[in-house]
Amino acid sequence: MMESINIKDLITVGIFSVINIILIFTFGMLGYIPILMLGLPIIGALVWGIPFMLFLTRVNKFGMITLMGLIIGIVMFLSGHTWIPIIVYTITGLLSDIIIKTQNYSSIKTSIIGYAVFAVGLIGNMLPFFILRDYYISAMNASMGVEYVNFITPFLQYHFLIILVILTFIAGLISGYVGKLVLKKHFKKAGMA
Repeated sequence: MMESINIKDLITVGIFSVINIILIFTFGMLGYIPILMLGLPIIGALVWGIPFMLFLTRVNKFGMITLMGLIIGIVMFLSGHTWIPIIVYTITGLLSDIIIKTQNYSSIKTSIIGYAVFAVGLIGNMLPFFILRDYYISAMNASMGVEYVNFITPFLQYHFLIILVILTFIAGLISGYVGKLVLKKHFKKAGMA
C-alpha cells in the first residue's frame, strides 16, 4: 500500500527545491563566461550531489522527487526560461523516483543512479539553445556581444548536446557518490541523516 505525501513531505520538498534553485541561479551566473556557459549542466550536476543525497534521506514516498523536479521547472519558467525545463525536470524527476523506488528508497546504488538521472534535468535549461538555435543566437548577440556568440555558436550542435547529456550524467554519478560519502561521514555524526 502506497503512503500519500503529507504536509511534512511537502515542506521537505519545498526546502530542498529552494536549495537547488539557489544553487542553479548562483552557478548559473558563471554563464557569463562562454566556456563555463557550455558546461553549466555539468557544474550543476557536481554541485547538486550533496544536497540531493541529504534530500533522499528524507524521501520515502513515491512522487517527492518528481514534485521537486516540477517545482524547479516552474521556477525556471517563471525566471525567463521557456516551458521546456518544466517538462525536462519533471520527466527526470519521475525517472529518478522510479529508479530509487525500485529499492524502496534505501539503496545507495539506486540513489546515486537516480540522482544522476535527475541531474540530467539541468539540460532542460539549455535545450532551447539547440532547438531554437537561430533565435537564441540573435538574442545573445544583442545581450552578450559578438565575441560571446562567436565562441559558443560552434558548440550549439546536436552532437555536442549528446556529449553534454552524457557528461552531465557522469558528473551526477560522481557527485552522487561523493554526496553519499559526505552524508555517511558527516551528516550522520551531526544527526542530520
